[in-house]
Amino acid sequence: MSQPSPGPQQIPVVVLAGFLGSGKTTLLNHLLHRSGGTRIGAIVNDFGAVEIDAMAVAGALGDSTVSLGNGCLCCAVDASELDVYLERLARPATGIDVIVIEASGLAEPQELVRMVLASEHPGIVYGGLVEVVDAAEFDDTRAKHPEIDRHLALADLVVVNKLDRAADGERVLGLVRDLTDRAAVVPATYGRIDPEFLFDCRPSEERIGQLSFDDLHEHDLHEHDQHEHNEDHSGHLHAGYDSLSFVSEVPLDPRRLMGFLDSRPEGLYRIKGYVDFGPHDAANRYAVHAVGRFLRFYPEPWGAGDARLTQLVLIGSDIDAASLAKELESCKSGAPHADEHGMWGVLRYVRDPEDPEEQDLRGPQA
Repeated sequence: MSQPSPGPQQIPVVVLAGFLGSGKTTLLNHLLHRSGGTRIGAIVNDFGAVEIDAMAVAGALGDSTVSLGNGCLCCAVDASELDVYLERLARPATGIDVIVIEASGLAEPQELVRMVLASEHPGIVYGGLVEVVDAAEFDDTRAKHPEIDRHLALADLVVVNKLDRAADGERVLGLVRDLTDRAAVVPATYGRIDPEFLFDCRPSEERIGQLSFDDLHEHDLHEHDQHEHNEDHSGHLHAGYDSLSFVSEVPLDPRRLMGFLDSRPEGLYRIKGYVDFGPHDAANRYAVHAVGRFLRFYPEPWGAGDARLTQLVLIGSDIDAASLAKELESCKSGAPHADEHGMWGVLRYVRDPEDPEEQDLRGPQA
C-alpha cells in the first residue's frame, strides 16, 4: 500500500505564553533537548534564559534564534515586522521544522495569535497557543492577574506545570479545565510534555517509514529508565496524551466530516493527515491541519501511484479514542455521485493565497 507523499511544506509557528515564573523557558529547553532530529527555531525575549547547549541541539545558533530583549513581542512589533523574523527562520537553508515564539510573561496572547494568523509568509502556518500555568501559584496568580481566565479561554493547549509543588493539584487541574474553551489540558512537572503534542518529531537517524507513537514511547521510556528511574511514572512523557490513527479506503462525506470537526471534543488538540472525498473532488486529496480550534485544508493532486485512502492521526489529552473512531466511521460515504454543495464547508478552510484579507481560520468555535 503506497504512502502519501509529504503535504504542504509549511512550518508550524507555536506561541508559548504564560505569566512570569510559570515555566515557559523550562518547557522550551525541554523541547529542545527532546526534539530528536527536529530543528526548532525560537523567537525569545531574553535569549540568555535559554541554555546555549540546548539551543545547539536545535541547530546552528545564529540561524535558529531571534532574540528580542527590548520588551514584549506583542508591543514591540506588528504583523509585518514579525514576518521579517519569520522569514529569517523559515529560509530553506536553516532547515528549521518548527518555530516557537516564547512570549514575555506579560505579553497578550491574543495579539500574538493575531499576528501569526495575519502573517502573509507562505511558508508558515499557525501551530497553536500553548499557555503554561504554575499549579503551585495558580490561585495567587489569578487574584493578581484576573486576565489569566481570558488567556486560558484562548488557549489551544494548557500545560499545568509544577504539579509536584501544588498542595491540591487535582483541584487546580479541574479548575483550569473549567476555564478553558475545550482546550487540551496536560499535567506536567519541570515543563515535560511530549513534543508530539506540538510538532511532528523527526527520527534522529535515517530509517524506513514514519516514526510511530510506539517508537516515541519506547525511546522516552528508555531514557527515563536510564536517567530518571526513581521518578513517578506520571512524569513520563507518554502519560500526557492519547492518540488515534484512522484509515479508510471508503471516501469520506465532506458534510459529515465538517460536522465532526465543528464539534470536536474537549482535549482533542491536533488532527493531521489526508482525506479522500471521492466523487466530491476526484482529482485531489485534502491534507488537513488542525490545532486546537484552528483548521485548514490543502487540496493537492493525487499522484498516479497513490492509494486512494483517508489517513488521519488525532492527538489529545483524555480523549475517548473509541468514540472518535466510531464518529469518523460514520463519516464514510459510498455514494457514487457528489452533492453539488457538499464541499462548501471544506472550502471555507482552504486558504486563498491571492487573498491578503483572508478570514481568521481558527474555526467556527472561535
